[in-house]
Amino acid sequence: MRIKPAGIIVVVLIIAALAYFALKPKFSQLREENATELSTTPPGNDKEAASTPTATSEAKTESREFNYTPQKPENGTMRGVVEVGATGFNSFVINMDNQKRWEIVSKDFGESLAYEGLATTEDIRAGLKKYLSSMFDKGVSKNNMHFVISSGAQKEPKTTTISNELKKMGFVVNNVTAEQEAKLALKATVPPSFADNSFMVDIGSGNTKVSWDENGTLKSQELPGAKYYDKGTSDEDVYSQVKSQASKIPEGKRNVGFIIGGVPFTLAKQHRKGEERYTVLHAPASYKAADKKMASGLNIYKAISDATKTDTFVFDWDANFTIGFLLSLNK
Repeated sequence: MRIKPAGIIVVVLIIAALAYFALKPKFSQLREENATELSTTPPGNDKEAASTPTATSEAKTESREFNYTPQKPENGTMRGVVEVGATGFNSFVINMDNQKRWEIVSKDFGESLAYEGLATTEDIRAGLKKYLSSMFDKGVSKNNMHFVISSGAQKEPKTTTISNELKKMGFVVNNVTAEQEAKLALKATVPPSFADNSFMVDIGSGNTKVSWDENGTLKSQELPGAKYYDKGTSDEDVYSQVKSQASKIPEGKRNVGFIIGGVPFTLAKQHRKGEERYTVLHAPASYKAADKKMASGLNIYKAISDATKTDTFVFDWDANFTIGFLLSLNK
């Protein structure tokens, strides 16, 4: 008996229907299994997973602490120093013993109108007397009072006027070169136990100093300061120059970068936890510049960080190259 075409179609449809219902449980099971797998990997998860290590790494970096406690001085003497910097006067009083152990007693950061062209010699004299009076009250004798003019400040026209006023008041004025400044900052900033594997950075307004100890010899570099934009120098040129020079820091000296200066001070202030002496800075990219000087300082900081691959930069709230000057005195 021949089956008509219409009958063939009906038979095919019946077979297909039976096959569908027979396999439906398996399809449902597969869909459920796939749905379970996808629920653990939401859309876009690959991108998030890729960024997770970076985020975790940054969190670890930003939560670091530098747990080091310097030795206290014994039977020390009060000594004072006034820094004539590129933007004003800063004064420091320390208690130091004959073993060069020291601790900060006071620090005063001030702005002088001298650099804005508004101050007279009387203003300068009055400002200096204010600093001196405060230090005398803390037990510093005149013989233990010192004045230092930074290398950056020596480039300012008003520095000569200030220096002359100091000499008229009977004080010796010590001019330091950028090289001396870098070495003095190293002496005050890098703890002795870190001298073999670390370096120092001082980002000032007029220049940046970098130094390290190499087989008992202090090496130093002078680089552009945070106000390089006043000279019309581009960010790109400064970044390239700083990175090139910082790359010369021996790899064995890159364990910790001890950092001081105006811009690092501003950065550390953003996340200081209390009154600790040392604050570990965050990575350069995590900061947002509030002004042009800060942006320039961050550019310098980034160049040094990129060149050395150092992931720990420690800001010292007490150290200063002028304290290194006091530590270098024989008496």
